[in-house]
Amino acid sequence: MTFQRARTEEQREIRRRAILDMASAMLDEMPVAAVTLNELSRRVGLAKPNVLRYFESREAVLLEVLDHFLREWLADLAGELAAGVDEDLPMAERATAVAEILSRSLSGRAVLCDLFNAQGSVLEHNVSVEVVARYKRASLDRLTTMTGLIQKYLPELGESATLFSLQTMVLAGALSAYSTPPPSLRAAYEAEPELGRFHLELKDSLKLALNATLLGVLPRT
Repeated sequence: MTFQRARTEEQREIRRRAILDMASAMLDEMPVAAVTLNELSRRVGLAKPNVLRYFESREAVLLEVLDHFLREWLADLAGELAAGVDEDLPMAERATAVAEILSRSLSGRAVLCDLFNAQGSVLEHNVSVEVVARYKRASLDRLTTMTGLIQKYLPELGESATLFSLQTMVLAGALSAYSTPPPSLRAAYEAEPELGRFHLELKDSLKLALNATLLGVLPRT
């Protein structure tokens, strides 16, 4: 893919979109840590300085990709909850259903979970105040959306629905790191099966964590 010099706002937006699309495609092939600005530039057909005209750093690109994936997930989650949770069920059964749907939905989105895991420790570094503030404002909108979804099916959570929503994303990121061990660690698990206790299946471990969280914040009946 090669580009001529962008001269209009429309052409600049096409360049931005191409960079974001290529970064998304790379994440289907490799973990967040392996995505480099040099390789992104090569694949998108732009010199690295030209990519930096549109995004100030690799992290700025990936933050925007994260927001895109998060919006997509929340749109899908609305339908998954509507199809899988009976609002007339007792609170405990609704909580179990919500935890099941969240864990299943997130475990099927490995890239999103990998981005969650990298967000605080990597992606929010090496970016300007302007970029990180813009991302955080967008994140507040996504958090509000998720909170509304959770409150619809678990109104008993009240204001705790916001904290639960945030913790769900943090847990998905943290636990995903243990569900996709690197080749050397997979080899160690195979050589010494006892070490495999440290390998956590994301869906099961996330479901357990979300159930425990909900039990802790829901009112006793």
